[in-house]
Amino acid sequence: MKRLDYIGLKCISCGDISSQKDFHYTCELCGENLDIIYDYSAINNDWSKDELMKNVDHSIWRFLPLLPVKESPTNTSMQVGGTPLIQSDSLAKAFGIKSLWLKDDSRNPSGSLKDRATEVGIQHAKEQGQKTIVAASTGNAASSLACLSATHEMEAVIFTPSSAPAAKLTQIIQYGAKLFPVDGSYDDAFDLSTEVVKDTGWYFRSTGINPILSEGKKTVSLEIAEQLNWQSPDHVFVPVGDGCIIGGVYKGFYDLFKLGWIEKIPKIHAVQSNGSSAIVNALSTGTLSAVNASTIADSISVDLPRDGLKAIRAVTESNGIGIKVSDDAILDAQYEMAKSSGLFAEPAAAAGFAGLVKAANEEFLSSKESVVVLVTGTGLKDIKAAQTLIDIPAPISPNLNSFKKHWNSSNG
Repeated sequence: MKRLDYIGLKCISCGDISSQKDFHYTCELCGENLDIIYDYSAINNDWSKDELMKNVDHSIWRFLPLLPVKESPTNTSMQVGGTPLIQSDSLAKAFGIKSLWLKDDSRNPSGSLKDRATEVGIQHAKEQGQKTIVAASTGNAASSLACLSATHEMEAVIFTPSSAPAAKLTQIIQYGAKLFPVDGSYDDAFDLSTEVVKDTGWYFRSTGINPILSEGKKTVSLEIAEQLNWQSPDHVFVPVGDGCIIGGVYKGFYDLFKLGWIEKIPKIHAVQSNGSSAIVNALSTGTLSAVNASTIADSISVDLPRDGLKAIRAVTESNGIGIKVSDDAILDAQYEMAKSSGLFAEPAAAAGFAGLVKAANEEFLSSKESVVVLVTGTGLKDIKAAQTLIDIPAPISPNLNSFKKHWNSSNG
């Protein structure tokens, strides 16, 4: 199945439009980030909800008409997307809302939502005749690229801050990618990767710049809408770092709204740690400025968000809000979500749930409203962070009396 219904790239700042045949990462006039624009009339003429329902492919490629590539890949054994939307009546009751769903994107091949962007980016790279892909990442995008490059027989060159969690660095190496830990921050790794791409001409898997990648991330919204039978939730809570995920979340709902498949775009809320809150700050001040990021949620620890304008647009045009939460609140949310729903999220992925907790405590939500929380990555990627809140029990003797003694003590 071949499609290509996107008609060009539009600058999100100056509005300049260029043809899809002249692909580039950023606006050639002002240097800002780009949006993919589609011919929605053409898509509606050739594609429908009924046709989608008949599609037995439950990966992101079921949405090919809304993706900026010619065809879906033919040589991969991994399914990206098709992750569960888990309803929790008990949590909805606890928060005083009508319904609550957790979108569990930790089920993707490398354990995070980033696989959606990587899968589309790799396919686009192939169509551009590229064989080597570069990424800078705090860990998840890097392990995603390493994982999926292995299945697509592509070469991955990856830059991370040397402080990235060991589990993520181990993933990258195990998948066979070329890893370059950088003595510095994520922003330092990003700047170096940009120089490497300019020098080599390799494909750039940067969600903060490459507009193709946010198109992959938007498939999470396409799935949510379909899983809810095309009834948009009232609120979506999204953990935010560089800004690309929330920009993609908005774009997915926007595309469906333009197609007439949903009646409204939900309110999309940006949740950031107090220690890395450039986008939430900008929503208040009107100016996007760098911060000195420091947070236990490494995946959303960013000094200057590279996709900040899309993130700000996502919140403002959906009538959402920015929410700051403390690292302690994130760790509490990680524990409470695991205990109450069975979903073990890394700290960054638990930030969205922490934002929901804060919004509910401040009576921001009504009893008639529905909520989706995006869970973007598995807690197995950063066990060390989770261990800060727990005490592993001391060993007991291997006999029944010892068990009974400790059982009675712990339940007394």
